[in-house]
Amino acid sequence: MFSKLALKSLLNRKGSVLLTLMAMTVSVFVLLGVEHIRHQAKSSFANTVSGMDLIVGSRTGSLNLLLYSVFRIGSPTNNIDWDSYQDIANNPKVKWAIPITLGDSHKGYRVMGTTQEYFEHFSYGQQHPLAFKAGKPFEGMFDVVIGSDVAKKLGYSLGDNLVLAHGIASTSFSLHDDLPFAVTGILKPTGTPVDQTLHVSLAGIEAIHVGWKQGVKIPGQQPSREELEQLEKELHPASVTALMVGLTSRMATFHVQRNINNYRKEPLMAILPGVALSELWQMMGILENTLLLISILVFASSLLGLSAMQLSSIREREREIQLLRVVGAPPSFLFLLIELEALLIAACSVLLGAGLLSLCLLIAKDVLVSEFGLHISMSIFSESSLYLVGIIIVASSIAAIIPSLNAYAKAKSVRH
Repeated sequence: MFSKLALKSLLNRKGSVLLTLMAMTVSVFVLLGVEHIRHQAKSSFANTVSGMDLIVGSRTGSLNLLLYSVFRIGSPTNNIDWDSYQDIANNPKVKWAIPITLGDSHKGYRVMGTTQEYFEHFSYGQQHPLAFKAGKPFEGMFDVVIGSDVAKKLGYSLGDNLVLAHGIASTSFSLHDDLPFAVTGILKPTGTPVDQTLHVSLAGIEAIHVGWKQGVKIPGQQPSREELEQLEKELHPASVTALMVGLTSRMATFHVQRNINNYRKEPLMAILPGVALSELWQMMGILENTLLLISILVFASSLLGLSAMQLSSIREREREIQLLRVVGAPPSFLFLLIELEALLIAACSVLLGAGLLSLCLLIAKDVLVSEFGLHISMSIFSESSLYLVGIIIVASSIAAIIPSLNAYAKAKSVRH
């Protein structure tokens, strides 16, 4: 009966209640949305790479090295000499070392030259290895393995031919159109930049640049496809962009890192991926806190609107208060009634805001993946968001204290 009375009271003032409900719903949508996307983006970045002890590149900032080697953002200041790569790979404490080369693209997607060890040792998330949706790793010089997003957006399937472009611009006029690559494998979705990458062999990268100087094709200097295939074993790049390194023992991490940082033949640096990711989030902490503050202010303004709406309604409900007092309702009944009304509005706002957020995430899912590389979960209720919902309910009841006390005072002044 108590809740039914509160519901009827709200329906009796449906105009002002609806406006307050809409304001609360928007604020809950913003608050839950910022919190959910913040945690999902952080998790997505943290799960990009795992099982890798060190990332090695030319001497630069640790964040720059992490961004261009793992997230394909930005460019290296320099490359690593091939002999330096072999020195690191032959270190007894190094279990495996995967070289990668960047610099070419295909319709806006990055092309990465690497070895078959990449498919054996690279992992993401909680040590999840790369898996093939179709096909297998590249074997020939002109084979290419594409990520799931590349296959989906460009409509490629096994056996299709594609042409790589020189440089990383989305539109390029320097095409390696005389040496097309055939798709031999399509990777399963990973939720990482792997999905938006084309993987070819180091020999393939070197072959398409034979007869090129400073990014320009020299007419008449390109060997035929058959001639290049015969030279496959002899083709290797003079330098690579970065190395992904796995060690025989975690105990050797800092020793190997120090040796690489002090490498005498050329200036190199080795970073721990986890440490570099922590630095990245420390830099983004200001942005995170700013977004959270804005969403809190939006919610606070909606709470003030709720309080103002209830406070203004008390004057209109003097007749209702008198009738309740006549039938024997104590002043505390009026206090609890106003509080319950606020809680009902808050509960409806949470449900509507959460539903609207889920709908928006479902609609924007493909855009978030293709434009930002973010794989956002549709499940918005995590431990932190449930904690946030609890705070919303409590804050709503606190915001209703002033109008509830006002109703209590009005009821107390009415004689039976």
